[in-house]
Amino acid sequence: MKLLIRSIKPYLGAFWLAIFLKFLGTASELLLPYILEHMVDHVVPSKNLTMVIAWGLLMFVAAVLCRTFNVQANRRAIFNAHNVSYDVRQALFEKTANLSGKQFDGFGLPSLISRMTSDSYNVQQAVQQFQTLCVRAPIMLVGGVFFTLSMDWKLSLILILMIPFLLAVVLYVSSHGIPLFTKVQQRLDTVVRIMRENITGIRVVKALSKSDYEIRRFGEANDQMMKSDIHASQIMAIPWPFMQMSLNIGLVLVIIIGARRVNAGEMQPGVILAFLTYFNMITMGVMGLNRIFMSLSRASASANRIDLVLQTEIDQTILSEDEVEKPSGDEFIRFEHVTFTYDAPEEEEQAAEFAGGEREMALTDVSFEIRKGESLGIIGPTGCGKTTVINLLMRFYDVDPKTGCSGAVYVDGRDVRTYDRDELRRKFGVVFQNDTIFQDTLRENINFGRGLSEEQIRQAVEDAMAAEYIDGLDDGLEHEAAIKGANLSGGQKQRLLVARALANDPEILILDDSSSALDYKTDASMRKAINAHHQDSTTIMIAQRVSSIMNMTKILVMDNGRVIGYGTHQELLESCPDYRSIYEIQMESGLAASQTEGSKTVEKGGQN
Repeated sequence: MKLLIRSIKPYLGAFWLAIFLKFLGTASELLLPYILEHMVDHVVPSKNLTMVIAWGLLMFVAAVLCRTFNVQANRRAIFNAHNVSYDVRQALFEKTANLSGKQFDGFGLPSLISRMTSDSYNVQQAVQQFQTLCVRAPIMLVGGVFFTLSMDWKLSLILILMIPFLLAVVLYVSSHGIPLFTKVQQRLDTVVRIMRENITGIRVVKALSKSDYEIRRFGEANDQMMKSDIHASQIMAIPWPFMQMSLNIGLVLVIIIGARRVNAGEMQPGVILAFLTYFNMITMGVMGLNRIFMSLSRASASANRIDLVLQTEIDQTILSEDEVEKPSGDEFIRFEHVTFTYDAPEEEEQAAEFAGGEREMALTDVSFEIRKGESLGIIGPTGCGKTTVINLLMRFYDVDPKTGCSGAVYVDGRDVRTYDRDELRRKFGVVFQNDTIFQDTLRENINFGRGLSEEQIRQAVEDAMAAEYIDGLDDGLEHEAAIKGANLSGGQKQRLLVARALANDPEILILDDSSSALDYKTDASMRKAINAHHQDSTTIMIAQRVSSIMNMTKILVMDNGRVIGYGTHQELLESCPDYRSIYEIQMESGLAASQTEGSKTVEKGGQN
């Protein structure tokens, strides 16, 4: 609920206006049965036409005011609720964009998506109802009781005795709503995760004929969410039949007792008519309270989930130069005995247990160095820690001794933990493995809001060997890329991504498996262009082909998070059996030979 209070504060004036208008609309509606009773019991029997017309006009004015105030209040409530949900989504997106890699992993992408969509919608609905139903229901309830008391207090006792019982049931059930709806939203996280996996991997699913399997898997998660939602809704709906039954019994008693009192001359017939209308209003008020508590229970669960993200303190740790050790060398990029795991504990007191426990280490005692302008190739089997090196270099994760990790990463003579993350990352141009093409023009996918000149973009396109296919398009750089580049081939996407990385002439260029879809000739031409036009960039290339990295200044061979070879191509052929084995296997299959001889062989799917 703290989130709701904080979100409403900027619009407090608009909220009070909507509430005031709703109050006026509801008050006007409450006057209608009272006016009707007075007309039936007093004005009509007097046979005074002027009075009949006057009271009729009064009733008409009250009806018009009721409609006008309620319509305006509802419109303003909707507008205010959308403003609040907009702010919540914006704040949530901003927070998500600034979470560290470890914090992002802790929440999980599917959960963050459902918080930004389903949870924010629940908050929006609650805020809207707060301005309308939360005003209307209590006023209907209290106002109805007040007017019935003023007409006939004895008959009103029927209502007064029933209302506390109904409210007690509503409050008791509502107190159990928040944990139930929290569970529903957690089930929704699972549904979103499976749906996202299948949408992004739909080609794999179809290629392996696993559509039925994935449909069943999604169905199981969907079924679990449905059962949780039904259970929560059923619990929250318990007061409804009690209220219906109690209020219907009360209505029958009002008619029976009221009729007897009219026959006895103790009350007027118009009072019964007004009582029935007020009884209906009171019924709507009590049921409205039930809806309010149900909505607030769902919204509170969602608001707590959103607030958990918003209240997360962004990991912006920047150490001073005095807090870290100086590098033992003067290389531009240096790893010194880095040991790292993604399973590091959150709390400092858990570090000892962590250090002595069995944890999967992503990197173990990794050391290497590169001078400015040099290049490093990294090769090794899948899952050996190649991408983790990049994650630590760019501070997506930190080597934190408090959590049992050790070692240090240096860039330009400074421990990366002494850099502001944005300052550090401005040094990089990077192509990640499975990187993203956005639904935008090819130009903007390269520019990416960085304000690059036409010359920079054009040169990057040339260096990435993308000019051939881009110039062949009718609209060139203005060609619209589909989501994830679905209308581009694998080779086209990779060249576009390399152009993005090269466009701002970065100090450090990182290419993580960025040429796997390219033929050997294009790959070789692209590397030649990069070497010619980006001589000052320090390049790190992760690759599966020896041919892509064999001319690098140094090559790092990794296996199971450890360095098993480090040196030049020739040095590794002599000293590293694993590297030599990879090279010979690729030579035997004709890959290295195709590179050396300039063969025109093209990999399937990489022709473009």
